[in-house]
Amino acid sequence: MSSFPSTVDVAIIGAGAAGLGAAHALKGSGLSTIVLEARDRLGGRAHTIQAAPDVVFDVGCGWLHSADQNSFVGIARQLGFELNKDLPPWRERAYGEAFPQTDRDEFTVALDEFYDRIEKAAEHDKDYPANLYLEPGNRWNPMIDAISTYVNGCELDQVSILDVDAYEDTEVNWRVRRGYGALIAAYGAQVPVALSCEVRLIDHSGTRVRIETSRGVLEADKVIVTVPTNLIADEAIRFSPALPDKLDAARGLPLGLADKVTLALAEPDALPKEGNLRGATMRTEMGTYHIRPFGQPCIEGFFGGRFAQQLEDAGDGAIAAHSIDEIVSFLGNDFRRKLKPLSESRWAHDPFARGSYSHALPGQAGKRAVLAAPVDGRLFFAGEATSPRFFSTAHGARDSGERAAKEVVTASRK
Repeated sequence: MSSFPSTVDVAIIGAGAAGLGAAHALKGSGLSTIVLEARDRLGGRAHTIQAAPDVVFDVGCGWLHSADQNSFVGIARQLGFELNKDLPPWRERAYGEAFPQTDRDEFTVALDEFYDRIEKAAEHDKDYPANLYLEPGNRWNPMIDAISTYVNGCELDQVSILDVDAYEDTEVNWRVRRGYGALIAAYGAQVPVALSCEVRLIDHSGTRVRIETSRGVLEADKVIVTVPTNLIADEAIRFSPALPDKLDAARGLPLGLADKVTLALAEPDALPKEGNLRGATMRTEMGTYHIRPFGQPCIEGFFGGRFAQQLEDAGDGAIAAHSIDEIVSFLGNDFRRKLKPLSESRWAHDPFARGSYSHALPGQAGKRAVLAAPVDGRLFFAGEATSPRFFSTAHGARDSGERAAKEVVTASRK
């Protein structure tokens, strides 16, 4: 959108999955809408790039989790995006001698028993840090903690057991061949969006809501806020009058950190397609690697939690350098010459994300509902952090945007 309106019925802050879901849901409502996006692209924390002529890389989300309930599955089919239903490179797809089968079996049992203990504890509806449910002295505890950094973006001492228990995972995981980020960008192509439009202040003190942006001032009857919790918690977007309940809720639902890297792989036929590479390292500071996703000549690495933050803070290229060192330790020195950095994410350093996806701190699981609640019938909130069951996912975000849009329509009729 080249022109910037001075007034609109509904302003939507953020063109990620939630904002785009809200904009789509408001089509046909009779309400004029615009999505205000700080970046120069659609998608938010979903972003696909062509990392090399023969490598497509999802810098952000890549898996359609709970695909049998994922609203983006139908959208992908409508938009002509090919879905891949191959098994994910997790439990059944391990490769190499760095993590022998007997060890993998023992680890899987320990991981399943850990989640069973959390599920049982959550039945009492009292919240505690998840690390309390590690079996004392179990050799696999550091690796279970590493899994948490991939799943939650943080270590278990920062994770609420009630939040873990609330998350719904049907264990059906599909992918989009052209990229999840590409799908979400295509989904947003037909809604009105103002790009490079950073929102700084939402003033709801008057009859209409006044929004101060880097492209000018806009007034709206209603506003849907879909930005990541860290932006609210850091007051990168301010509210006037202040909204202390929202600030408190956002701070109880911080974004964890999960970063990805893709490495070009020379002589790709030396490795199987779609394998998982990981070492039995007995430490939390470790990566996990996806060998040749979609058969492409590359290896994707994944890092989470405090270790991902350390690598980000070390500067551009640190994630790739560590990945190459770790892969070489698994596969042998000959592989160093076969690997070349292509691209890596640094979501904590992204000013419009400041992290990857939300988790509830111990004692804060109820803050998802607090964050989602409308204010005065004029301010509405969406985003993956407001999803009661599918938080941390793109479809959870999209569905929350649709929910907020329905709340707007209902409020507009009063």
